[in-house]
Amino acid sequence: MASSTSITTWLVGDIGGTNARFGLVAPDGELLHSRVLADADYPGIADAIEAYLSDRGGLPRPRRGAIAIASPVAGDEIRMTNHPWTFSISALGERFKFKDFRVINDFTAQALALPHLKDADKIVIGRGTPEAGAPIGVLGPGTGLGVSGMVPFGKRWIPLNGEGGHATMPPVSDRESAALAVLRGRFDHVSGERVVSGQGLVNLYNALCEVDGVPAKQYTAAQITDAETGKTEPLCEETTQMFCAMLGTIAGNLALTLGARGGVYIGGGIIPRLGDRFANSQFRERFEAKGRFHEYLSGVPTYVVIHKLPAFLGCAAALMEK
Repeated sequence: MASSTSITTWLVGDIGGTNARFGLVAPDGELLHSRVLADADYPGIADAIEAYLSDRGGLPRPRRGAIAIASPVAGDEIRMTNHPWTFSISALGERFKFKDFRVINDFTAQALALPHLKDADKIVIGRGTPEAGAPIGVLGPGTGLGVSGMVPFGKRWIPLNGEGGHATMPPVSDRESAALAVLRGRFDHVSGERVVSGQGLVNLYNALCEVDGVPAKQYTAAQITDAETGKTEPLCEETTQMFCAMLGTIAGNLALTLGARGGVYIGGGIIPRLGDRFANSQFRERFEAKGRFHEYLSGVPTYVVIHKLPAFLGCAAALMEK
């Protein structure tokens, strides 16, 4: 059996607006070590990587790496959308003496992970059957709202690198119109991320309180979505249900835009914690509620990704492809 120092390791990471998750994987994608660090504890991403690598035990220092980040990736300079970290990809790679280092959008990594998910890594929501060789969509609320997809190209999959979470949020009901009207008075643009994300839950709750003329409490996203809170605070329960319904609207739009007959996957950190409340929400009804294209969308399956570290799978897949 090979000793730990003879094992080849690759660095993988999933950098969100709140936490930075790092891992070391073998070239076959096996996770050897991982740790979660709080972004706020480190002045920059290089400091967080250094802290993680100093705690890797007896595993050898990686010479290749890929990290997924909640930010647009266009060029060498990265500026995170929901956190003040900025850095140069090339300078970061040189600092850690990587022979191969890349940075990809966090939901591009989620998309790259999809072909590697097992049945136990996902939960089916509603009906539909995946069509082999058809595009796949993925989106998910966390600190922000990530959106991506995979398009088949011969025997390969091509991941999409976009910022669909910042597309304009459309209302479907009068109640949603009223809430979004309040938010349009606060923001220059009300995107999907303004309402379907961690901060979006708070925005949506505060807007509904204003619509109803009642004082808003200083609830966090976790408190708003807590089932026990919802039993005594009707606006928290309504916020949670509206959040799920709005996600269904966005997911249905994504399926139509990509022709995602291969399925639409819901990732991120919020939805898996809702469990049956999400499965029983209006998500699937709103996903299919596209008028003449109701029948088209009724055949598209939707899933909740419950794999703990799908971005790690995507980063490893990106390095394997190289």
